[in-house]
Amino acid sequence: MSSPNLNPKQQGLPEKYFEGMLWNSRFIVIIAVIASLIMAVGLFYVTAVDVYFTLSHLSHYHELADVERAELKSATVAHVVGSVDGFLLGIIMLIFALGLYELFISKIDAAANNATSSKILMINSLDDLKDKLAKVILMILIVMFFEQAVFLKPTGPLELLYYSLAIMLIALALYFSQKAYDH
Repeated sequence: MSSPNLNPKQQGLPEKYFEGMLWNSRFIVIIAVIASLIMAVGLFYVTAVDVYFTLSHLSHYHELADVERAELKSATVAHVVGSVDGFLLGIIMLIFALGLYELFISKIDAAANNATSSKILMINSLDDLKDKLAKVILMILIVMFFEQAVFLKPTGPLELLYYSLAIMLIALALYFSQKAYDH
């Protein structure tokens, strides 16, 4: 029912302002985008420093006795796997930031118009973002398993069977995740 004092142009004015305010409220997501970018940079920095110190410990590797060299080698492998983990976490934060920005704020023109840009960073839907994050999270879980498995020394046939089953389950997870993404 229309009010007799309002002309048709003024009637929808409060609704128009409210809808404009509601639409512009999406910009609050910029807080999550900036925080995610800062976390990504922080994770890349921390992991790069860890890589530097891991490599610096290897400078005297050739001078060590066999036992010490074996211990340093094991520790280095664990640190390298941990570094891969750290970089993957940084990648998750970067994908998350870019995905949120593209979903809620605006498409990233530099990525869309660039022939050399990777399509992995282009997010078209929330499901697209979840799929990309799930792939990286699965990789982190695999790396974490590998990090623990490096130090695992099965002492009996049952432990070796459990170890083999864990590897088989990881392979199945990779297989099914790839099948899901193919569709």
